[in-house]
Amino acid sequence: MSKKAKPVINTSDFQFKCTWATAFEDPEFIKTFSTEILENYILKKRWYAGKSSTLKYIDVVDHGKLSSDKNTFYGVLIEINFSEAFFQDYFIPLSFIVEEKEKLETNTVIAQVTFQGEQGYLIDAIHIEDFRQLVFDKIMNYTVEQEEDSKVIFHRSETLKPCKYKSSRFMGGEQSNTSIIYNDNYVMKFFRRIYTSKNPDYEISRFLTEKSNFKNTPAYVGSINLALDNGDTITLSLMQELLENDGDAWKYMLQELKSVYTNLEKKKINVSKLPDIPLYQRQPINTIPPEIIDFAGLNIFLKVSKLALRTAEMHIALGSDMQDTAFTPTKYNGDYAVWLKNRLIYMFQNRLNTIENNMHKLDGEALKLANEFLDKKKEIREHFLNFNWTKMKSERIRIHGDYHLGQVLVDHDDFYLLDFEGEPESTIQDRKVKQPPLKDVAGMFRSFHYAIYSTIFNNDGSFATSQEEMFQAGEVLYKFMIGVFMETYVQKVQTENLNIGYKQEIEFLLDYCLLEKAVYELGYELNSRPRWTIIPLRGIASILKNKKN
Repeated sequence: MSKKAKPVINTSDFQFKCTWATAFEDPEFIKTFSTEILENYILKKRWYAGKSSTLKYIDVVDHGKLSSDKNTFYGVLIEINFSEAFFQDYFIPLSFIVEEKEKLETNTVIAQVTFQGEQGYLIDAIHIEDFRQLVFDKIMNYTVEQEEDSKVIFHRSETLKPCKYKSSRFMGGEQSNTSIIYNDNYVMKFFRRIYTSKNPDYEISRFLTEKSNFKNTPAYVGSINLALDNGDTITLSLMQELLENDGDAWKYMLQELKSVYTNLEKKKINVSKLPDIPLYQRQPINTIPPEIIDFAGLNIFLKVSKLALRTAEMHIALGSDMQDTAFTPTKYNGDYAVWLKNRLIYMFQNRLNTIENNMHKLDGEALKLANEFLDKKKEIREHFLNFNWTKMKSERIRIHGDYHLGQVLVDHDDFYLLDFEGEPESTIQDRKVKQPPLKDVAGMFRSFHYAIYSTIFNNDGSFATSQEEMFQAGEVLYKFMIGVFMETYVQKVQTENLNIGYKQEIEFLLDYCLLEKAVYELGYELNSRPRWTIIPLRGIASILKNKKN
């Protein structure tokens, strides 16, 4: 008579009859994974974008298996359905590790589980070095033949020679995506929230590297895409060159502006006597009045001019392809006008509701400006509806779409543009719509405005000048920064035959896009930083005043 087998003692909450190798063929595992395991994990993650909505249920919609010599991994696509009748898709690479908890590579555990008596931990595979090396090697070993035969498409740019894996580490804190630095030379961004379409960041990064000569962006290195049976393609990750840098342009601009504002007191500048210029007036640096140079210095204008040049070069590159229809410049038409108006009226109504429900959070000038905004709602609505495409002679192109100082890196007195995913609130289809390049320019102008006001609001006691005088000086400085940017930008794009229209059309489009941006900002500020609501409100008031002049 044989001895009885020693009983297996399970301490995990989740025990499955299947093996890990067959987990996603087992309906019981899939059901428990989606209904019990995932929700507890995902709600705590920074990259989860559904925190303000009520999660209804989670579906596993697809999966793929990937194996190394040591481990089996799954790439899992999940669909999160919300009570508010919409859904979001996410990508999670999974691994099952049989280790004592103290010996795990990471503290980030999804759940303790048991497969056929084998106890271990479900872990996000990005936290396992074996997985990170596996996907790196597959990108580096890419061949065209592999791409044709595979559902998971690993791609390496022809501009890059393959290299061996040396190391990998996480880049900074967790954001809306997860970024891994490889060999201290490359950065791979794993997209957490995904879309049933190629990600714009992947599309534009690859286009700028392989089909244009625009050098001021991290070069495209490789990617992982998933080819669906219906012909759609999902971008799972993007690998780019790692740029050594001195930080982003937002931080850089705040340092510059703090120095500028120190001059008000140090040089005893009379703010009321600072010369002013009309909004959008082109301003060559060598014609800036000496009083403005005395106040702001020359460096800030030199940097604004360099940033304008890089912005122009980006747009010239994005409008340079006459074969690839995704990047060919196109004219305005009725379909675009209808799409634009519907989108903006929907956003505008949303912001009206938000401001009406949050008036109690405002006081002083912000409350006064909010009331003016409500009084002028008819005028703003009519402005958005006043987009007459038949008068537009310029062209639309693929643009950055979420362009601001935080999307720009500074390195050795130059600027590098990155993160082409587009506006976070927009659908993936809307992010790919060709737009006036001046929409990016307007986004950067709003960022200048924010940087000026942020410097004033975050005054740590280093400025003795009154806040009102700082606001007044800031508005003058803002116009000169715009003037310098416009001079460099317009001259460059027109020299390279990118059609952005002439003076009247340029100013109409800037007014239109600036107002759109400022109204867009209102929602975020009212919900997150009511004290800062004055920034978009002042921007809106200034644009409406400029329209009447």
